[in-house]
Amino acid sequence: PAAAAPRVRGRRQLAATVRDLRERPLTLAFLVAYLIYNDGIQTVISQASVYGSEELGLGQSTLITAVLMVQVLAVAGALGMGRLARAYGAKRTILGSLVAWTATLAAGFFLPAGAPVWFFVLAAGIGLVLGGSQALSRSLFSHLVPPGKEAEYFSAYEMSDRGMSWLGPLLFGMTYQLTGSYRDAIVSLVVFFVLGFGLLARVPVERAIRDAGNPVPDRI
Repeated sequence: PAAAAPRVRGRRQLAATVRDLRERPLTLAFLVAYLIYNDGIQTVISQASVYGSEELGLGQSTLITAVLMVQVLAVAGALGMGRLARAYGAKRTILGSLVAWTATLAAGFFLPAGAPVWFFVLAAGIGLVLGGSQALSRSLFSHLVPPGKEAEYFSAYEMSDRGMSWLGPLLFGMTYQLTGSYRDAIVSLVVFFVLGFGLLARVPVERAIRDAGNPVPDRI
């Protein structure tokens, strides 16, 4: 019973946070949009090696090199997109990154088999948009959190992220089962970025920040 007490308190706190989120529909709308497009991001990362090995016939060393390239370029991408956000606003930059994700998946559909160079080019594109889209999303969400409730809101943010993480792999697997093609499976993930783009574009971010009780930055 004593060991279960923290879990019970955690569930109660999460339920209270969800109730509070319902009173802030604009913050909730942003969170839903984020969960959808981030599920697409996580699925691309997790399934890229499957696509490379099964569909493109690439070796293990090529896949490992591509993974390392993604991790390194993600840092540069985060810095670059941070500069874009300061110039054009975080919301516009995130929306631009979702367009880039869609273009990257479309390019991946046409990658020739047995051509590691083009797979490296694709990995570079993924790395450049990966770090920035996630970092900026987290930064923007922080502006939508009421003062003093950062810990509970970000706990819900992380838990909701994990709770939605099965949708992308499910779509990827079902598409492959129905078509027998990993190319169709990888391009099916575009739906997460298109839907996430549409939902995020509808969120009036400045109003959401004011409703949360935070000052609106000059560019957001």
